[in-house]
Amino acid sequence: MKVRDILALKGNALYTITPEDSLAHAAEVMAEKDIGSLVVMSHERVVGILTFREVIQAAVRGGGSFGTTSVYRAMNPGPLICTLETELDEVRRMMVDHHARYLPVIDKQMLQGVISFYDVAKTVVDRQDFENRMLKAYIRDWPGEDPKNTEPDVP
Repeated sequence: MKVRDILALKGNALYTITPEDSLAHAAEVMAEKDIGSLVVMSHERVVGILTFREVIQAAVRGGGSFGTTSVYRAMNPGPLICTLETELDEVRRMMVDHHARYLPVIDKQMLQGVISFYDVAKTVVDRQDFENRMLKAYIRDWPGEDPKNTEPDVP
């Protein structure tokens, strides 16, 4: 499975902000939309990511207040990224190895979406559930099985 497949299931809601926006405004957007990250865009290019982690760190540095802090001063300017063709296993490895909860998805230098740790976990669980249902259906329809006899056929 590839990132393209996850985005197709997830939908195309995408939230961005500029480096010049205030951190207070960014926190309001994140709270209002119930999201954990905003991609930071400048001149139609990804220049960073702002997650709840950076927001909390900035609030602590500011003594519980954002003051006039801009998104630029709080954002992560070098987020890990992936492409539409990145395999799910590689995304999992990247997220775990780098403690990343969100990965912007870039294709042909254009932002396509954001993959979260939740999206990856949900995809893995859904895939395992599907495989389990298929295996159970296969076993239930096993040839030569007598519904009255629970013992397997032994030659």
